[in-house]
Amino acid sequence: MALWRSTLTVSAMTMLSRVLGLVRDMVLLNVFGAGKDFDTFVVAFRIPNFFRRLLAEGAFSQAFIPVLTEYKTTKTHQDVQILISRVFGGLLLITSILTFVAMVAAPAILYVYAGGFSEDPAKFAQLVDLFRLTFPYLLFMSLTAFASSILNSYGSFTTPAFAPVLLNLTMILAALFLAPYTSPAIMSLGWAVLIAGILQLAIQLPELWRKKLLIPPKLDFQHEGVRRILKLMLPALFGVSVTQINLLLNTFWASHMQDGSVSWLYTAERMTELPLGLIGVAIGTVILPSLSMKKADQDMQKFKAMMDWATKVIILVGMPASIALCMLSTPIIQTLFQHGEFTLRDTQMTALALQCMSAGVISYMLIKVFAPGFYAQQDTKTPVRIGMITVFANMIITLILLGVFHLIGWQAQHMALALASSGSALINAILLYTALHRRNIYRFQGHWKTTIIQFVIANLVMILVLWLGLKWFDGTASAMTRVIELLLLCVAGAVAYGVALLVTGFRPRHLRP
Repeated sequence: MALWRSTLTVSAMTMLSRVLGLVRDMVLLNVFGAGKDFDTFVVAFRIPNFFRRLLAEGAFSQAFIPVLTEYKTTKTHQDVQILISRVFGGLLLITSILTFVAMVAAPAILYVYAGGFSEDPAKFAQLVDLFRLTFPYLLFMSLTAFASSILNSYGSFTTPAFAPVLLNLTMILAALFLAPYTSPAIMSLGWAVLIAGILQLAIQLPELWRKKLLIPPKLDFQHEGVRRILKLMLPALFGVSVTQINLLLNTFWASHMQDGSVSWLYTAERMTELPLGLIGVAIGTVILPSLSMKKADQDMQKFKAMMDWATKVIILVGMPASIALCMLSTPIIQTLFQHGEFTLRDTQMTALALQCMSAGVISYMLIKVFAPGFYAQQDTKTPVRIGMITVFANMIITLILLGVFHLIGWQAQHMALALASSGSALINAILLYTALHRRNIYRFQGHWKTTIIQFVIANLVMILVLWLGLKWFDGTASAMTRVIELLLLCVAGAVAYGVALLVTGFRPRHLRP
């Protein structure tokens, strides 16, 4: 039950963040549209956001939490405090240097990363300004991830999970009230990102202080714990954030496509992050400290049981989420975003991207469970090898699809990038599970045959209900009517799925950890 309580806590906070994220995107696209100004912000913010997920929330957290958990389990509180102070000092130094170098070298970085923007000097100059304003976000968010990792290791999930809400609130307020006073208006979002980074760190400090874990930084790269973390972290820099690397490559390709391509992909990606964040990220956040503790206690039976529980929950939610996002892509985009500067063409192009990306939702979610199975055992090399294969596969799939789209004259080339992301995520998940199975870390047991049949039947019933319901959806109706119709579709699909599961014999007790 503790796992469920922690997961539901993180999921509830994530739900709040994701709902506000949807409101945020609705406001931003209404105010700025899906044109070149918003394209520039998305590109500028994606780089520090990429490094945040790669360095802070990705490699660092996956390397730091297992070592911190081991110290907490086997050593004194003073030893833990010393470890925290040494890690704090090293992280602060590294991220400060990275931030300074990136801001100085901004034009060169952006020329490589988003070369298509350089064809418009004014657009590129605006991109550089936004990049320099948003990049310090990485420094504050790295320290935020450090604080969150400590709190999560001590069973505290509420404050870290709430922190992203502040980013959404800050950006909404900036778009509505600061944009009219900045020139160009899009710069208001850059200021919002910077302020949000400071706020997300600040709200974690009181709880760290109460737990006597707010320790001043001190540099000591020779400390045993720091050396182990660095050893685990260096390969994990690549392996844990393959999805983000692929999305970064997609931004490079999209910068050479028609105006709006970056925004269409961004909006579709944001929609796929809703189920991913609610369940995938929530379970991934909760399960790593628990798996690390089972590993430290050498209790592999409970380790495998925990992996099995997480996988079952992921598939239970991930399969219908992938299908529903695909089937309801146009109604979702029409209802949430088609107003103000966001046009019917933007809806059509975004819906195409969402249909392609939705196929990868369950794969992204499974990665959040399978990867911690390795990191809890302090094995970062295996995900790295798999990550290299996945990035290479993404590039090959992208090139093949772009070539095919060019030959047939298909204008929506951004679909190739979305399809390649989904395909590479599937390859990543399959390879991770294969490695877990081969090493007897985690395997599907006999009960999965019945479970998968139950899930498949329930999803088929849901597909039928959604297909029938879509005949009644009116995309030309008023905004409120579209909202009601979309909600009714979602409720009908969810009820049909749940009833079908019960009819096939699936019961809530089957989800006990």
